[in-house]
Amino acid sequence: QVQLVESGGGLVQPGGSLRLSCAASGFTFSSYVMNWYRQAPGRERELVATITTTGGSTNYVDSVKGRFTISRNNDKMTVYLQMNSLKPEDTAVYYCNAARLPWAYWGQGTQVTVSS
Repeated sequence: QVQLVESGGGLVQPGGSLRLSCAASGFTFSSYVMNWYRQAPGRERELVATITTTGGSTNYVDSVKGRFTISRNNDKMTVYLQMNSLKPEDTAVYYCNAARLPWAYWGQGTQVTVSS
């Protein structure tokens, strides 16, 4: 069956870095656009970063541009989110999403907490 399993979250001090991973299985990973979303307490889920099927194009929400990098390895069926210069406002549950209309799959989420 389809699975997206995120890992790499945790507690980090402001200015620190984390690398999230999302391992996919059960579908043709290379045919899906991959996204990272996040949801902070009391807020709506927000699209953070997108990468096209071949990795040739990426897009970011303004608040993370220059600090976050999305990448993918289609052979390993994995998408990554490198997060640098983390800020307290980056604290959220981060979700991996695979999209190829009309299908969309979600992971269970991984908690990222930025605090001193």
